[in-house]
Amino acid sequence: MIVAKDFRAAKGIIMELSAESKAVVAATAGVVAEHAEEITRVFYPTMFADHPELLNVFNRANQAIGEQPKALAASVVAFAVQLIDPDAPDFTPVMQRIAHKHVSLGIRAADYLVVGRYLLGAVKTVLGDAITPDVAAAWDEVYWLFATTLIAEEARLYALGGTNPDEPWRKYRVVERFDESEEVVSLLLAPVEGIVPSHHTGQYVAIAVDLPDGTRQPRQYTISSGPRGDSLRVTIKRVRGLDGLPDGQVSTWLHENAHPGTVLDVSQPAGDVVLDESDAPLVLVSAGIGITPIAAILEDLSRRQPDRTVRLFHADRSHGTHALYEGLRRQVLAMSDARAQNWYEEGAEAAPTLHPARSGFMDLSDIEVPEESQVFMCGPLPFMQAMRRTLLRKGIPAESIHYEVFGPDLWAQNPAD
Repeated sequence: MIVAKDFRAAKGIIMELSAESKAVVAATAGVVAEHAEEITRVFYPTMFADHPELLNVFNRANQAIGEQPKALAASVVAFAVQLIDPDAPDFTPVMQRIAHKHVSLGIRAADYLVVGRYLLGAVKTVLGDAITPDVAAAWDEVYWLFATTLIAEEARLYALGGTNPDEPWRKYRVVERFDESEEVVSLLLAPVEGIVPSHHTGQYVAIAVDLPDGTRQPRQYTISSGPRGDSLRVTIKRVRGLDGLPDGQVSTWLHENAHPGTVLDVSQPAGDVVLDESDAPLVLVSAGIGITPIAAILEDLSRRQPDRTVRLFHADRSHGTHALYEGLRRQVLAMSDARAQNWYEEGAEAAPTLHPARSGFMDLSDIEVPEESQVFMCGPLPFMQAMRRTLLRKGIPAESIHYEVFGPDLWAQNPAD
């Protein structure tokens, strides 16, 4: 089964808003939500102008296309709604996911002081006279409940990983490189000193690189192998810019420069959606480079639970772009009750697959799903939302459907999906 690990800073431990602030937030949450994206669009440029060092932490690509502002806005508003509405969806899973992502990026407690100052300043700038002293105080209280919850959980995760948050990066050397397709490479990484920290199947690491323009940028990549002890594998798709957007800076740099002998800065493993010891049937749903956590899960299962019931459903542009296919094929064949079905947009009829590939986009409506299955999905957010709707119609409970998203988690904007 795929599970989200316990979040000890869950809402049962979070201090509630004061009665005065709760009334103010209830009265103003709609206005703040309506202007949330505008607020974050003011917040980020102002903060970066005064603290350019934070540009080395935040993903510039997500800033450019607006995903990071949307994710922050959705998260703060959803957290506030949970504080004032006992019937609101539990925000704990999203908070936990944020904490893991922050730990992989080396976020420190002191960073929340800076973020809070500029975020609340942006609220005042956008909403103007509507932000009375009482309103400002109430939303300041919301932010610090949000921040202290994350700070506490991130401190716990750093401690569990044996990481000093002031020195979050560790040196790893590329020991092998494998071309998985024209756009995808796998890198086998080994620590320059010591051993690979223990990690759970399904987790990821961040890799930070110094770019030719003098900037530094981190990106998160799934550990695409099961736990090995002496090394870990990451699989990286080269991001090509579409619709006038630039190519991915970090993925391009790694494709062009990460060869055996290259030393990289790597974070501690992180990620809250991982493989546990259950023997429940497991359904794995992925698209494109979302195959990477699936590959780690299947590698682990083929060694430890070769008789577990597993169904693997994957969508890709073509068989030629289907990364890690050969390893997945071997692992499916090695398991007694594993089945795979692929969908390819191009050339499905000629694809050499275990079972005939289907043409077009993934459609699970006529696919048999084992009873009491746990589901794990990874791929573009619209793809996962569509697959989740289909699985819900097929009777899979919402609590049995888990997902991993690359980049800012925008699911909170529409949690009903």
